[in-house]
Parts: sequence; structure tokens; C-alpha cells
Amino acid sequence: FVSAHPNAGLPDEFGMYGETPETMAQTVAEFARSGLLNVAGGGCGTTPAHIRAIAEALEGMSPRRLPTLQVACRLSGLEPLVISRDSLFVNVGERTNVTGSRQFARLILQGQFEKALDVARQQVASGAQVIDVNMDEAMLDSRQAMVDFLNLIASEPDISRVPVMIDSSKWSVIEAGLRCLQGKGIVNSISLKEGEEAFNVQARAIRRYGAAAVVMAFDEQGQADTVERKVSICRRAWRILVEEVGFAPEDVIFDANIFAVATGIEEHNDYALAYLEATRQIRAEMPGALVSGGVSNVSFSFRGNNRVREAIHSVFLYHAVQAGMSMGIVNAGQLEVYDELPRELRDLVEDVILNRRPDATERLLAAAERFKGEAVVAKVDLEWRSWSVEERLTHALVKGMDEFIEIDTEEARISCERPIQVIEGPLMKGMNVVGDLFGAGRMFLPQVVKSARVMKKAVAYLVPFIEAAKGAGESLSNGRIVLATVKGDVHDIGKNIVGIVLACNNFEVIDLGVMVAAEKILQVATERQADIIGLSGLITPSLEEMCHVAGEMERLGFRVPLLIGGATTSKVHTAVKIAPAYQGPTVHVKDASRAVGVARSLLSAQLSREFLEQLSTDQAAVRTAHQGRTARTEWLSIEHARQNAMRLSFAPQAPLVGAGVEIHDDVCLADLVDFIDWTPFFTAWELPGRFPTILQDATVGEEARRVYEDARAMLNRVVDEKWLTARAVVGLFPANRAGNDDVEIFVDERRNGVRATLHFLRQQTVRPPGRPNRCLADLVAPRGEPDWVGAFAVTTGLGLDERVRRFEEDHDDYHAILLKALADRLAEALSERMHWLVRTRLWGYAPDEPLDPSSLAREEFRGIRPAPGYPACPDHSEKDVIWDLLGVDALGIHLTESYAMTPAASVCGYYFAHPDSSYFGVGRINRDQADDYTRRKGASLRVVERMLASHLGYEPAD
Repeated sequence: FVSAHPNAGLPDEFGMYGETPETMAQTVAEFARSGLLNVAGGGCGTTPAHIRAIAEALEGMSPRRLPTLQVACRLSGLEPLVISRDSLFVNVGERTNVTGSRQFARLILQGQFEKALDVARQQVASGAQVIDVNMDEAMLDSRQAMVDFLNLIASEPDISRVPVMIDSSKWSVIEAGLRCLQGKGIVNSISLKEGEEAFNVQARAIRRYGAAAVVMAFDEQGQADTVERKVSICRRAWRILVEEVGFAPEDVIFDANIFAVATGIEEHNDYALAYLEATRQIRAEMPGALVSGGVSNVSFSFRGNNRVREAIHSVFLYHAVQAGMSMGIVNAGQLEVYDELPRELRDLVEDVILNRRPDATERLLAAAERFKGEAVVAKVDLEWRSWSVEERLTHALVKGMDEFIEIDTEEARISCERPIQVIEGPLMKGMNVVGDLFGAGRMFLPQVVKSARVMKKAVAYLVPFIEAAKGAGESLSNGRIVLATVKGDVHDIGKNIVGIVLACNNFEVIDLGVMVAAEKILQVATERQADIIGLSGLITPSLEEMCHVAGEMERLGFRVPLLIGGATTSKVHTAVKIAPAYQGPTVHVKDASRAVGVARSLLSAQLSREFLEQLSTDQAAVRTAHQGRTARTEWLSIEHARQNAMRLSFAPQAPLVGAGVEIHDDVCLADLVDFIDWTPFFTAWELPGRFPTILQDATVGEEARRVYEDARAMLNRVVDEKWLTARAVVGLFPANRAGNDDVEIFVDERRNGVRATLHFLRQQTVRPPGRPNRCLADLVAPRGEPDWVGAFAVTTGLGLDERVRRFEEDHDDYHAILLKALADRLAEALSERMHWLVRTRLWGYAPDEPLDPSSLAREEFRGIRPAPGYPACPDHSEKDVIWDLLGVDALGIHLTESYAMTPAASVCGYYFAHPDSSYFGVGRINRDQADDYTRRKGASLRVVERMLASHLGYEPAD
């Protein structure tokens, strides 16, 4: 076995079985020379001859030099958590604590550990980076409860991905928990209250188990409440831990005791200030150490008034983080944004926290009741409740109202001979009304999706009755359709909408989800005897995958119709590339509103012949027209295209303000709201028009206003309850144009070593007089003139899947799609805001540019941020360079094998700053540029042609 360097692209250990001593030694030596090998040794299957050969091959070679790591507290669950001095505040989820959450305590005391996992899951989904587990309850066997719960957490990847803080006042419980912990966790806590000997023993045990430790400011005389006592105790504990026990300084986390303020007792008024000052001194005197605390303690005197408590937590944290507080035990799902607090409430709380005036407590108490808030109950018109059950069901379906759906469905079930008849009768009648209204343009997509939600809830209610009535028959269906987003692609909003519209028109839809391989699609289609297969995709490589699926359908003898849809698909590509690979009907479906008509025509005995004849005629005409356009295209050779490149001047530039990579780990969602471009949001719902004029449109305005109101209401919850986590990374690098169409990124400002190369394509068709053949590389200065290029990646999709899953489990597709659409808009908004930050601060070439969202939406600024896979740089595989430059994977944004970003609500791209930069499309390229691009990238022509399938101006060889 050999153990490989992490960057070797190998597992931690790999074996070479059945190798001769010579070949094994040769392999080991090659890795050693490359600096990718740590150690080599024997294993089963090796012989003394193998060991001698390896030893001889490695003779004289030095072990690789270990890199110097940044000093940081390194924790882990299934995923690492690195906390350095530059890290943002770390949220420790407090709700998995029997002393801090009544819900969690009740579940644990009742033995409902599985349900208690949902509390932990909610904390992680809400942004907790560590979860605090405490089982200190008199009626519990705390030790066994800790063991049982930690073992359950270990089997839940969505929870165990974060580190665990074992919280107990009993050493036996802590040690039992440490034995269960995977990864590196935290012990909360140890202290000097029993003297130095006991403290030393516990500290050595914690170090042996490999955990970090929270140390309370608590000694033999009790808990410290003054600045002097807090710092003195922490200084004493620090000396023991670091100098005697051998603790790494960064694994020491001091809890400087957060006590309640506004209690009415005068000596308590300085408690928050004492914590803040002690934190500053601890961070200054004890390098590497972190500071933590139980944030909810500070608001204890306002129990019962959550609005005020959350405001106190927000204000306290705002000042504590500035003082150096590294982490804190908080309810991650209920943290108010400091800047979003009502000004009056914030000022009142700040007076208390900072003890700014003697009457601060009385003033906050006097105002507290006003901030509790009262629920407003809307009046509901219930006249329709007097109608017949069939009319009530139709009304509920058309209006998308689910409040009474189970009551009405039960009434209909009792009146029918068999439960399936409720679906075949009144429910399907109601959905037919929905379908007719949608087809006539009198209902719009958001309304149809709400109707589907009501239908799903009614069907879910009936399913147990249907299963109990064995042999009762099946629902009549217009056809069975298998839908899937193809392998390598993660985008599914459009596909989900198509599925819902089809289901509303009595088609049985089997949605396989995203990133589905051809084998699975065709296997399910065969097993379920599908009448139609539908494929969806957003990115360019998906087009090639669709061709592959069509080819596999032909090879396996399928003849069912194949539907093609998605943002990058087109009628031309379907006719020219996909349809010729498959003899069955292959139809491009532009949007959800056309899916029903196409599906009905394909499966109708009366309509199918005429539809297929017309389809064949249309596609033949499209292919002929395409061939004609291709033949008429006036191409330049790539060399002649380069001679007509943009000729720009590059004025001397000042050095960058913020060169290098900058990570924004938890961007405030509230800061993104004003940057949202709402027009694409309405496009996703197939409501045509530009925002805000669409809201007054005579045709779609009413529904646009309704879905916009729903979106704003959900957006408020997304922001207030932190449903999503927003992260961004930007990098600015010294760069110069290399050759004609490449850009080199240098290691440093001396520009001696090349760190990476960006490869771009050039417009290759004949341009009108005076118009250049543009390439992004033209925007970068040649060598000898200092210039820079930027790159970025952002996401607002972390936490999205869990929220969407909850909606879908509740049969609520409307809100699931609404949330996905909002996440996409927030990602674009974050991209917009980061670009502004780059222009004004990090790159700094437009320091006086105002923060005006309306101007940003009109692109009234200098510079562009084109994205790989889009018109100016259509090769998605260039994202690999961005990932390497920025370390994007560390943010939780990953690339599929086809270079789709996951989470889907993510954006990446480049920054170009030249004053003459603007967006453009490369268009189609000819074979000579494809060959040149292949050579420059060091890739195979087949791979390049796959990535640029829709941009090729020639027919690739098979």
C-alpha cells in the first residue's frame, strides 16, 4: 500500500495487487518523485522481494516537505470546520439541549430519539455550524441518553456533517460521549472549580480523545463576574492547558460567562460590558484561543417575550463579535439581523447591553409589551361551503385552496362505491376545469401549480383507502410519462412545472429527478411501461447527453415518443442532432403550456397520425434550412479572425486594492433583496413581461401581482428565518494575454510563474466592416503591461434541498417551486452585489460608484462578469480553472461531471474591467478553431466537441 498526498487525486490508501516487485517499485518511485507519496509499506500479497525492490527504488529520496498550515481550530463532523482568527462567527445550535429546549426535552424523556433528530436537523438546516448536545436531566440516565443520541446522529449524514459539542456538567457523560464521537468535536465544559488536579486530569483525557475544550471562567471561588476575575481565571487555565498538558492553543475555547442583564439589580447592569471587555483581553493575551458563550443567558430576564429576547441576542452578538467572540450557543434559526431591527427597539436594547444610561432597564421594560406583536386573522368568504361536494372540490382545485380538502374528499368518498371513484369523478372533473382554463389562457401557471398541490393532498388522503380496497381497479389515465433531468445536470424547475401541468391534465407522471443516467431512464420506462419519455437540461453538455439517450433508445428498440425541453434546447437542435439518432417521434417542447397538447396529440388515436406527419415535415424543413444556413455561412480562418481582433489601448493602472482571494462565508440575505431582478422570476412562471410593468399588465397583471405577493412573503421568511445560506468567493489575479486567445494568471505580481491559463474562443464568421471578431482575451493587456483578471463563485442554495423536501412531502409543489425560483434570484443578486464590491473596494477601479440597484440592473457600470457556458465563453469545462483558483469546493459549491453547479442556485464567472468591455456572443466556430482550441487546452477533440456541441459550425466525425 502507499498513502498518497491529498492532491494526488487518489484515495488515502491504494493497493497494487498482482504486481511484480519491479513494476510495483517503479509505480511507487514515480509517485515519490512527483511529491505525491508519504510512505510505502507492505500488505497482503507483498513479499520480501517486493519490499526490497521498493526500498531500492526509494533510496536517496527525501520525504515530501509538509506544508505549513495556518494556525486555526480545526473541527469536523463528516465535513471539516476551520475556525481561524479571520473566520466569521460560528453558530453553535442550542436546541439539542434538554435544559434549553422544551420540545427536545419532551422527546428525549419520552424516548422518541428518532423524532428528536429532527430538532438537530433543523438546527443544521438553519445555519448551525456546530450542534450542542446536552442530556443533563434528573429523570434521565444522562450517560446512556448521550450515547444513544450521538450514535443516532452518526447515521444521519445531513446532521453528522457538522461537529458536535458534548455539553454536560458530569465528566462521566462527557467521556461516554467522546467515545462515540466521529471526527473532532468540542467538550463543554471543564473548569478549575474542583482545583488544578482534577482540571489537569480531565484536560489530558480530552487531549487524548482529540477534542477541543470549552473552559469556563470558574474556579474554586465560583463563577467570575468581573473583568478582572474572568481574565485571571482564563490566564491560569491557559497556562495549565498549553504549558503543562500540551494543548494546542487553538483548541482552547474560553467561556467568559454571559449573565443576564436588565434584571432590576443594579450590579447586574455591567454584566454584558464585562463579558465584552474580558473577551478583548483574552484574545489579546492568549494568542490562538477562541471565546464562546451561551448567548441566550443574556436575555433571561425577558422570558416569554421572544421578540425582545431575539433583539437582545442580536445586539449583544453584534458587539461581542466585534470584541472577538469566536462562537456562541444560539438558536441559529431565530437570529435577528442587527440592521433590520426596529430602530427604537435596537436603541433601547443597546442602552441595556452597553449600560449607557441608569434608566435603561426601566425604559426597555416599559416598551417591551409593544414589541410582542399580535396575530391578525383575515376574514374568509365561506359562502362556497354551502355548495355540493362536487362543486366544493372543483372550487378548491381552481382556487388552489387546501384548508377543507380532506373534509370534502372524505364526504365524496363516503358517497362513492369505491374510493378510486373520487379521483375518477369529482377530482378529475375539477382538474379538467383547471386544464381547460389554463388552455384558454384564463388561468396561469402559478395557479395551476397551486391546484396541483390541492389535488395531491386529496389523492394522498385517499391512498390508504384505495390500497385497502384490493382489486378495486386503477384510475383511468391519459398516459404514463417518465420525466428526468439528464445525467450531469441539476436544474429541474422547468421539468417540475411540466410534470405538474401534465398531472393536472390526468397524465401519470413519474419524475426521476436530476442527474439521471440513460440506463436508469430507460430501465424505469421499460418497467413502468411508459407511453412517453421526457428529457430536460439547462447546460450545453446536456444536449450531448440527450443525443446519447436517443441513441440508446434506438439501440434498444424503443419507439415511444421522446420529448425534449430545457433552456439550452431548441427546435433546431432537436431536429438536426437528436431526432436523426432515434426513429421514434422526437419533439421539442418549448414550455409547459405546450406540453399537454403535444402529449395528447402523440397518444391520441385520432390526432397522432396527422401530428406525426406534420412533425416529420417540419423537422425535415428545419434540417434543410440549417444545412442551407451552414453552407451560406461566411467563415474566416481562425488566423484571419485574429487579425480582426479588438485593438484596445491599456492605460497604466494602479495596483489592486485587494488582490488575492476573499471568502464571504455567510452573506446577510437581507442585503441582497434590493438587488433582485424580478423579470426572470416571472419568466420562470411563464408570465411574459418586464418587472414592474408586468404587475399592471391587462392580461397577466392580476396573477403576476398574486405570485409576486406570495414571493415577497416567502422572501421575508427566507431572510428572517435564515432558510438559506449565502456564500461567495472572489479572487483578483495578476494576468496578461498570452498569444491571441488565452489569458495567463500569474503566481504573483512579479509575473514570473504561470499559475493557470484561461482559454477563450473568438467570433469566426465574417463581420460587417468596422466590426471586430471579438474574444474575451482581447480585454486583457499583453505581457509587459500590468493587468488583472478576476473570478468569482456564489451560491444561495445551501439549505434549499431540505426546505424544498419539506414542501414536497406536504404535496406543496407551488411553494417548492417558488422557493427554488427565489433562490435562483438571490444567487444572481449576490453575484450583482459582489461585482459592485469588486469594482468599488477589492479591485477599486470605480471607488465612487454609488450603490444603486436600479442602475446596476441597467448595467450602468464599467466592467463585465461573463460566465463559462454562456455566449462569450461557451465552454463549461473552463469552470475547472475557477474552482482551482478559488478553492470553490470549500464553500459547498461543486461541479457535476458535466460542469453543472450544485446547489443549482449558484453562479460563477470572470471579472474584466477594461472600459470598453461589453457582453457579446461567440456564435458558431469552424473546425480549424476547434482544432486550435483543442491544442491550447490539451484536451481531446471529442471532449471539446461535446462541450461546444451547440456552437459547432460543422458536423463532427462520428
